[in-house]
Amino acid sequence: MSNNSFENDLEAGQYIDVAGVKTHYHDAGEGPVILLVHGSGPGVSAWANWRGVIPSLSEKFRVIAHDQLGFNGTPVGTSGRTDRASWTEHAFGLMDALGIDHFSVLGNSMGGSVALSMATARPESVGRIAVMGTMGLPGPVPPGLDELWGYTPSEQNMRRAIELLAYDQTINTPELVRLRLAASMAPGADEAWQAMFPAPRQRWWDDLALTPDELRSIRQPTLMIHGLQDAVIPFRETSLRLLDFLPDARLHVLGECGHWVQIEQTAAFLHLLMGFYGDK
Repeated sequence: MSNNSFENDLEAGQYIDVAGVKTHYHDAGEGPVILLVHGSGPGVSAWANWRGVIPSLSEKFRVIAHDQLGFNGTPVGTSGRTDRASWTEHAFGLMDALGIDHFSVLGNSMGGSVALSMATARPESVGRIAVMGTMGLPGPVPPGLDELWGYTPSEQNMRRAIELLAYDQTINTPELVRLRLAASMAPGADEAWQAMFPAPRQRWWDDLALTPDELRSIRQPTLMIHGLQDAVIPFRETSLRLLDFLPDARLHVLGECGHWVQIEQTAAFLHLLMGFYGDK
């Protein structure tokens, strides 16, 4: 599978039934298991989010990366729900369906909130937790995220979305805009997106926030990685504050980096992950 293309995403992965939901996922490597949970940007998928790190991580770990409910190859499901509780339940359902009862988690942005939520919901199943540009704390919805969640499909709007997500604007190429725009306009994708985060968007930020008591209950070692110039989830309002709540946490802030740490700072990101997940 190519590291640089969003095309053939669905063909590259596979499907499994998770409580009646045909769930699209990727499964690579052998060894201790890490579940990768993507974020909530327009046109996102597990492969689009993690394509640059799956090959390296899968050299030492078994890596599972799924499309969450309502994203890319996974429908919303009969319940019609897309919220922290349903995304958390769906992630556990996937691991149960795969027969995996203990695993670590890597969560990006909204996926970081889901990762933390998983640690509180079934702590005996979750090992180490790494979160990148994570949500998860109460407060006002960041303006950059509010704008991103308000995305409607157009070339101009997708270019602006990528502008928000990346510090290095050389990433914002016509090809990337075209591919992400096409993904956001795939059959059913726009309808699911428009139903997921309608205004007022503060309520969706609030839903993804864990309570202080939930955060303090997380005993697992937790690694937080954040881009200094993140315009979507500013680190001072999220990861920095989380240090006051998570009992066993460490934070790495990477300069000249926006919300897409795994794309803009791939080598540094992998170095931190390999050391963290490999630390006994």
